Amino acid sequence: MKIAITGATGQFGSLVIEALLKTVPASDLVVSVRNPEKASDLQARGVEVRHGDFDQPETLESAFAGVDRLLIVSADGDNETRIRQHKAAVAAAEKAGVGFIAYTSVGQADKSELFLAEVHRITEEAIRATGIPYSFLRNNWYLENEIGSIQGALAGAPWVTSAGNGKVGWATRGDYAEAAANVLTGDGHENTVYELSGNPLTQEELTEIIGSVIGKEIKVIQVDDEAYAKTMSEVGVPEAVLPIVVAIQRGIREGWLNIESSDLEKLLKRSATPLADVIRVMVGNLQA
Repeated sequence: MKIAITGATGQFGSLVIEALLKTVPASDLVVSVRNPEKASDLQARGVEVRHGDFDQPETLESAFAGVDRLLIVSADGDNETRIRQHKAAVAAAEKAGVGFIAYTSVGQADKSELFLAEVHRITEEAIRATGIPYSFLRNNWYLENEIGSIQGALAGAPWVTSAGNGKVGWATRGDYAEAAANVLTGDGHENTVYELSGNPLTQEELTEIIGSVIGKEIKVIQVDDEAYAKTMSEVGVPEAVLPIVVAIQRGIREGWLNIESSDLEKLLKRSATPLADVIRVMVGNLQA
Protein backbone atom coordinates (compact mmCIF):
# COMPACT_ATOMS: atom_id res chain seq x y z
CA MET A 1 0.00 0.00 0.00
CA LYS A 2 1.39 3.37 -1.05
CA ILE A 3 0.85 6.29 1.33
CA ALA A 4 1.60 9.81 0.14
CA ILE A 5 2.01 13.05 2.07
CA THR A 6 2.00 16.58 0.69
CA GLY A 7 4.06 19.30 2.34
CA ALA A 8 6.32 16.67 3.84
CA THR A 9 9.20 19.08 4.42
CA GLY A 10 6.99 21.45 6.42
CA GLN A 11 6.59 21.54 10.19
CA PHE A 12 3.50 19.33 10.23
CA GLY A 13 4.14 17.04 7.29
CA SER A 14 7.65 16.18 8.50
CA LEU A 15 6.21 15.01 11.82
CA VAL A 16 3.64 12.84 10.03
CA ILE A 17 6.40 11.19 8.01
CA GLU A 18 8.43 10.49 11.15
CA ALA A 19 5.37 8.94 12.80
CA LEU A 20 4.70 6.79 9.74
CA LEU A 21 8.29 5.59 9.54
CA LYS A 22 7.89 3.98 12.95
CA THR A 23 5.41 1.44 11.55
CA VAL A 24 5.52 1.62 7.74
CA PRO A 25 8.42 0.57 5.47
CA ALA A 26 10.01 3.60 3.86
CA SER A 27 9.47 1.98 0.45
CA ASP A 28 5.70 2.30 0.98
CA LEU A 29 5.89 6.05 1.53
CA VAL A 30 5.74 8.83 -1.05
CA VAL A 31 6.29 12.52 -0.40
CA SER A 32 4.99 15.16 -2.77
CA VAL A 33 7.10 18.27 -2.34
CA ARG A 34 7.63 21.56 -4.14
CA ASN A 35 11.42 21.33 -3.83
CA PRO A 36 12.55 17.67 -3.99
CA GLU A 37 16.11 18.61 -3.02
CA LYS A 38 14.81 19.62 0.41
CA ALA A 39 13.65 16.03 0.93
CA SER A 40 17.01 14.46 0.12
CA ASP A 41 17.30 13.13 3.67
CA LEU A 42 14.02 11.26 3.27
CA GLN A 43 15.14 9.89 -0.08
CA ALA A 44 18.32 8.63 1.58
CA ARG A 45 16.14 6.77 4.07
CA GLY A 46 14.22 5.02 1.28
CA VAL A 47 11.19 7.28 0.95
CA GLU A 48 10.11 7.99 -2.63
CA VAL A 49 10.38 11.72 -3.32
CA ARG A 50 8.22 13.22 -6.08
CA HIS A 51 7.87 16.74 -7.39
CA GLY A 52 4.40 18.05 -6.60
CA ASP A 53 3.69 21.77 -6.57
CA PHE A 54 0.23 23.08 -5.68
CA ASP A 55 0.94 26.03 -7.98
CA GLN A 56 1.77 23.68 -10.85
CA PRO A 57 -1.26 21.36 -11.03
CA GLU A 58 0.26 19.39 -13.88
CA THR A 59 2.88 18.05 -11.44
CA LEU A 60 0.34 16.77 -8.92
CA GLU A 61 -1.31 14.01 -10.93
CA SER A 62 2.05 12.28 -11.48
CA ALA A 63 2.98 12.92 -7.85
CA PHE A 64 -0.16 11.09 -6.74
CA ALA A 65 0.01 8.26 -9.31
CA GLY A 66 -0.33 4.79 -7.81
CA VAL A 67 -1.13 6.17 -4.36
CA ASP A 68 -3.63 4.29 -2.23
CA ARG A 69 -3.88 6.77 0.64
CA LEU A 70 -3.10 10.48 0.49
CA LEU A 71 -2.74 13.11 3.18
CA ILE A 72 -3.30 16.62 1.87
CA VAL A 73 -1.71 18.99 4.35
CA SER A 74 -3.39 22.38 4.08
CA ALA A 75 -1.20 24.99 2.42
CA ASP A 76 -0.11 28.41 3.65
CA GLY A 77 -1.10 31.74 2.19
CA ASP A 78 -4.17 33.92 1.76
CA ASN A 79 -7.58 32.31 1.51
CA GLU A 80 -7.93 32.74 -2.26
CA THR A 81 -4.54 31.14 -2.92
CA ARG A 82 -5.15 28.26 -0.54
CA ILE A 83 -8.57 27.47 -2.02
CA ARG A 84 -7.12 27.41 -5.54
CA GLN A 85 -4.23 25.20 -4.46
CA HIS A 86 -6.38 22.79 -2.49
CA LYS A 87 -8.86 22.40 -5.34
CA ALA A 88 -5.95 21.61 -7.66
CA ALA A 89 -4.68 18.93 -5.29
CA VAL A 90 -8.12 17.37 -4.91
CA ALA A 91 -8.69 17.33 -8.68
CA ALA A 92 -5.28 15.72 -9.21
CA ALA A 93 -6.04 13.06 -6.59
CA GLU A 94 -9.27 12.22 -8.39
CA LYS A 95 -7.55 11.99 -11.79
CA ALA A 96 -4.78 9.85 -10.31
CA GLY A 97 -7.27 7.38 -8.85
CA VAL A 98 -6.25 7.89 -5.23
CA GLY A 99 -8.24 5.53 -3.02
CA PHE A 100 -8.51 7.59 0.19
CA ILE A 101 -7.91 11.23 1.12
CA ALA A 102 -7.16 12.53 4.60
CA TYR A 103 -7.14 16.31 4.93
CA THR A 104 -5.96 18.60 7.71
CA SER A 105 -8.91 20.89 8.33
CA VAL A 106 -9.96 23.15 11.20
CA GLY A 107 -12.39 22.72 14.09
CA GLN A 108 -16.08 22.86 13.15
CA ALA A 109 -15.13 23.75 9.57
CA ASP A 110 -18.69 23.29 8.34
CA LYS A 111 -20.10 26.04 10.57
CA SER A 112 -17.20 27.98 12.09
CA GLU A 113 -16.92 31.71 11.49
CA LEU A 114 -13.20 31.69 12.22
CA PHE A 115 -11.57 33.52 9.29
CA LEU A 116 -9.61 30.37 8.38
CA ALA A 117 -12.70 28.18 8.14
CA GLU A 118 -13.83 29.15 4.64
CA VAL A 119 -10.75 27.55 3.09
CA HIS A 120 -11.36 24.29 4.89
CA ARG A 121 -15.11 24.24 4.31
CA ILE A 122 -14.63 24.64 0.55
CA THR A 123 -11.84 22.04 0.49
CA GLU A 124 -13.95 19.53 2.42
CA GLU A 125 -16.79 20.08 -0.04
CA ALA A 126 -14.44 19.52 -2.98
CA ILE A 127 -13.19 16.27 -1.50
CA ARG A 128 -16.71 15.02 -0.81
CA ALA A 129 -17.72 15.84 -4.39
CA THR A 130 -15.10 13.42 -5.78
CA GLY A 131 -16.76 10.44 -4.13
CA ILE A 132 -13.36 9.31 -2.83
CA PRO A 133 -13.50 7.99 0.76
CA TYR A 134 -12.13 10.64 3.09
CA SER A 135 -11.24 11.58 6.63
CA PHE A 136 -11.31 15.20 7.73
CA LEU A 137 -8.82 15.86 10.51
CA ARG A 138 -10.20 19.03 12.05
CA ASN A 139 -7.22 20.18 14.08
CA ASN A 140 -7.73 22.75 16.81
CA TRP A 141 -4.84 25.10 17.68
CA TYR A 142 -1.18 24.12 17.87
CA LEU A 143 0.44 24.88 21.20
CA GLU A 144 3.57 25.73 19.22
CA ASN A 145 1.73 28.77 17.83
CA GLU A 146 2.23 30.38 21.25
CA ILE A 147 6.01 30.12 21.32
CA GLY A 148 6.47 33.86 20.77
CA SER A 149 4.27 34.70 23.73
CA ILE A 150 6.05 32.08 25.84
CA GLN A 151 9.37 33.65 24.93
CA GLY A 152 7.99 37.03 25.99
CA ALA A 153 6.82 35.60 29.30
CA LEU A 154 10.30 34.22 29.93
CA ALA A 155 11.62 37.76 29.52
CA GLY A 156 9.06 39.08 32.00
CA ALA A 157 6.54 40.49 29.53
CA PRO A 158 2.81 40.30 30.27
CA TRP A 159 0.53 38.04 28.26
CA VAL A 160 -1.57 40.45 26.19
CA THR A 161 -4.76 39.12 24.62
CA SER A 162 -8.13 40.23 23.32
CA ALA A 163 -9.56 36.70 23.50
CA GLY A 164 -11.53 37.40 26.67
CA ASN A 165 -12.89 34.25 28.29
CA GLY A 166 -12.74 32.30 25.04
CA LYS A 167 -11.24 28.84 25.28
CA VAL A 168 -8.85 27.03 22.95
CA GLY A 169 -8.32 23.30 22.60
CA TRP A 170 -4.54 23.53 22.43
CA ALA A 171 -2.62 20.36 21.66
CA THR A 172 0.85 19.66 20.33
CA ARG A 173 1.69 19.56 16.65
CA GLY A 174 3.25 16.16 17.27
CA ASP A 175 0.00 14.72 18.64
CA TYR A 176 -1.99 15.99 15.66
CA ALA A 177 0.62 14.52 13.31
CA GLU A 178 0.56 11.14 15.06
CA ALA A 179 -3.22 11.10 14.83
CA ALA A 180 -2.98 11.74 11.09
CA ALA A 181 -0.46 8.92 10.69
CA ASN A 182 -2.76 6.54 12.56
CA VAL A 183 -5.66 7.40 10.25
CA LEU A 184 -3.49 6.74 7.20
CA THR A 185 -2.43 3.34 8.46
CA GLY A 186 -5.59 2.27 10.29
CA ASP A 187 -8.90 0.74 9.27
CA GLY A 188 -12.43 2.08 9.50
CA HIS A 189 -11.69 5.74 8.81
CA GLU A 190 -13.58 6.04 5.53
CA ASN A 191 -15.91 9.06 5.38
CA THR A 192 -15.14 10.24 8.89
CA VAL A 193 -14.86 13.65 10.50
CA TYR A 194 -12.66 13.98 13.56
CA GLU A 195 -12.76 17.04 15.81
CA LEU A 196 -9.23 16.91 17.17
CA SER A 197 -8.77 19.04 20.24
CA GLY A 198 -7.07 19.19 23.58
CA ASN A 199 -8.87 20.16 26.77
CA PRO A 200 -10.22 23.70 26.14
CA LEU A 201 -8.51 26.37 28.26
CA THR A 202 -8.75 30.13 28.66
CA GLN A 203 -5.70 32.35 28.25
CA GLU A 204 -5.44 32.57 32.04
CA GLU A 205 -5.53 28.80 32.41
CA LEU A 206 -2.83 28.35 29.79
CA THR A 207 -0.58 30.95 31.38
CA GLU A 208 -0.95 29.22 34.74
CA ILE A 209 0.56 26.11 33.17
CA ILE A 210 3.32 28.12 31.52
CA GLY A 211 3.99 29.97 34.78
CA SER A 212 4.33 26.70 36.66
CA VAL A 213 6.97 25.58 34.18
CA ILE A 214 9.04 28.77 34.14
CA GLY A 215 8.60 29.43 37.85
CA LYS A 216 7.04 32.86 37.66
CA GLU A 217 3.58 34.35 37.62
CA ILE A 218 2.51 35.67 34.23
CA LYS A 219 0.30 38.74 34.19
CA VAL A 220 -2.56 38.45 31.70
CA ILE A 221 -3.76 41.76 30.26
CA GLN A 222 -7.11 41.67 28.49
CA VAL A 223 -7.51 44.43 25.88
CA ASP A 224 -9.75 45.20 22.92
CA ASP A 225 -8.79 44.26 19.36
CA GLU A 226 -7.43 47.71 18.52
CA ALA A 227 -5.12 47.73 21.52
CA TYR A 228 -4.09 44.16 20.78
CA ALA A 229 -3.13 45.10 17.22
CA LYS A 230 -1.11 48.04 18.56
CA THR A 231 0.72 45.82 21.01
CA MET A 232 1.50 43.22 18.36
CA SER A 233 2.80 45.95 16.05
CA GLU A 234 5.08 47.21 18.82
CA VAL A 235 6.62 43.77 19.31
CA GLY A 236 7.39 43.45 15.60
CA VAL A 237 4.44 41.70 13.99
CA PRO A 238 4.36 42.88 10.34
CA GLU A 239 1.50 45.19 9.44
CA ALA A 240 0.15 42.77 6.83
CA VAL A 241 -0.13 40.06 9.48
CA LEU A 242 -1.92 42.18 12.09
CA PRO A 243 -5.45 41.55 10.73
CA ILE A 244 -4.77 37.82 10.92
CA VAL A 245 -3.60 37.77 14.54
CA VAL A 246 -6.52 40.00 15.55
CA ALA A 247 -8.97 37.73 13.71
CA ILE A 248 -7.59 34.75 15.60
CA GLN A 249 -8.18 36.49 18.92
CA ARG A 250 -11.70 37.40 17.82
CA GLY A 251 -12.41 33.82 16.79
CA ILE A 252 -11.24 32.56 20.17
CA ARG A 253 -13.36 35.15 21.95
CA GLU A 254 -16.40 34.06 19.94
CA GLY A 255 -15.86 30.44 20.94
CA TRP A 256 -14.90 28.84 17.63
CA LEU A 257 -11.94 26.97 19.13
CA ASN A 258 -13.79 25.93 22.29
CA ILE A 259 -14.32 22.34 21.20
CA GLU A 260 -14.67 19.46 23.61
CA SER A 261 -13.97 16.16 21.95
CA SER A 262 -12.28 12.85 22.72
CA ASP A 263 -11.41 12.22 19.06
CA LEU A 264 -7.73 13.08 19.46
CA GLU A 265 -7.22 10.58 22.25
CA LYS A 266 -9.30 8.05 20.30
CA LEU A 267 -6.96 8.27 17.32
CA LEU A 268 -3.82 8.39 19.47
CA LYS A 269 -5.03 5.46 21.58
CA ARG A 270 -3.56 7.28 24.55
CA SER A 271 -3.94 10.53 26.44
CA ALA A 272 -2.86 13.70 24.71
CA THR A 273 0.64 14.88 25.63
CA PRO A 274 0.42 17.15 28.70
CA LEU A 275 0.93 20.76 27.68
CA ALA A 276 3.39 21.30 30.54
CA ASP A 277 5.69 18.63 29.10
CA VAL A 278 5.87 20.34 25.72
CA ILE A 279 6.22 23.80 27.25
CA ARG A 280 9.14 22.50 29.30
CA VAL A 281 10.88 21.38 26.10
CA MET A 282 10.10 24.71 24.39
CA VAL A 283 11.50 26.66 27.28
CA GLY A 284 14.61 24.50 27.35
CA ASN A 285 15.17 25.15 23.64
CA LEU A 286 14.61 28.89 24.07
CA GLN A 287 17.11 29.03 26.91
CA ALA A 288 19.72 26.85 25.21
